[in-house]
Amino acid sequence: MEQTQETLLRLRAVEARTGLRKSKLYGMVKAGEFPKPIALTPRTTAWIESEVNGWISARITASRAVQGEAA
Repeated sequence: MEQTQETLLRLRAVEARTGLRKSKLYGMVKAGEFPKPIALTPRTTAWIESEVNGWISARITASRAVQGEAA
């Protein structure tokens, strides 16, 4: 069985990629609007890069769809 290798992103990397700050990210996680981080240790979390990339792609697609309707 093949396993795909995933990259984990720490908070600063997720903030840099999304342009969102910690409080907004965790608020969106709580609301089910952003992927949940995984626990690495009891005090350390990280996000799965492919899930963050998927969220970014979905936001781009949704934004383009709305812009297309307005045109």
